[in-house]
Amino acid sequence: MILVNAVAAMAAALAGTAAAPDISHYEYVFPDEHMVVYDMDHGHRIVEERDFPGATAIRGVAADPASHALFISHGYDGGDGGAKTGSLLKYDLVSKQVLWDRRLPTGIDSMAVSRDGRRIYMPTGELNPGGAWNVMDAGSGDIIGRIDGGAGPHNTVTGLSGSRVYLGGRNFNWLVVASTRSNRVIRRIGPLRAGVRPFTINGRETLAYTTATHFLGFQVSSIRTGRVLYTKTFGRRFTYDPSTFEATAPSHGISLSPDEKRLWVMDAPNGYLHVYDVSRVPRRAPRKVADVRLAHPLFGDESPCDYDCLRDGWLQHSRDGRFVYVGDSGDVISTSTYKPVAYLEALHNTRDHLEIDWRNGVPIATSTRSGLGYVRR
Repeated sequence: MILVNAVAAMAAALAGTAAAPDISHYEYVFPDEHMVVYDMDHGHRIVEERDFPGATAIRGVAADPASHALFISHGYDGGDGGAKTGSLLKYDLVSKQVLWDRRLPTGIDSMAVSRDGRRIYMPTGELNPGGAWNVMDAGSGDIIGRIDGGAGPHNTVTGLSGSRVYLGGRNFNWLVVASTRSNRVIRRIGPLRAGVRPFTINGRETLAYTTATHFLGFQVSSIRTGRVLYTKTFGRRFTYDPSTFEATAPSHGISLSPDEKRLWVMDAPNGYLHVYDVSRVPRRAPRKVADVRLAHPLFGDESPCDYDCLRDGWLQHSRDGRFVYVGDSGDVISTSTYKPVAYLEALHNTRDHLEIDWRNGVPIATSTRSGLGYVRR
């Protein structure tokens, strides 16, 4: 009965109808070998900490509230021609126990869980010369299938419909759409600017917002037609020199507000976030409405950190739209004032974080790691 209720509550939350006052909202943040949980409703105070010994070089986090499962991918992202491998850890959020930690025969990266919680779509790593995503059984951790997406398998998003998964290859100029039923590619979106870096989609799965390597800005594409609609930069005031800014993706962070009216995009070289009105896309181009200066700009390396430590950044909205969390900065930005309202030390040292909401002692919803839109009509 608890599981059924959790599934129903999660479905209601995804539809935007679960705003009951008894829901607690927490931001889960994952520096190396560690988890820190912040209470979003009470000044972002720390309410839980947990060590995960051996879980270094964390590349992705995902949750399935209905089964109480938290997944952490850690290790290597397919370097040495794909020979450097990683692991996937499964943790029970209610019992607070590690259920298993599976060493995989491939690299790992930022994965996604299917909407029914039964499958995990695991990229084999941005340094892998191939284009494979492993399809894994979420219960056992076994590899049960494969999807051939773009080269350098890196970031992954499952659509709210549950019927499609979106595959971002770092070295592939197309965002790949695959069927979760057949594990086959059904569409390619692009060509895009210099590979697919952090990206997000809207709730109806009609629009994709993508960032690219060595590009300060973002692109908007139609998922239905596969065509690029708009390519936006931040204006003459904001410049970028790849020879002086070390991170390869200067806009390594993009998040769509839950109501899909605003898009937030990272500008790490200049220490800003840029906010766009996207309420009239695709009929009209995104229109910039704010330049938000970070209190803690991105520079240097994460610490502690075992691998890939450069602060690249990441953006994620809270599910209710109140906050934007800035990975590798630590800043929490109010979406109503465009001002920082908190600084989370753990968030300063990772770009792996997500929201998990609870009610009556069980998790009921998650933001996922990517800041997605939730408008379904």
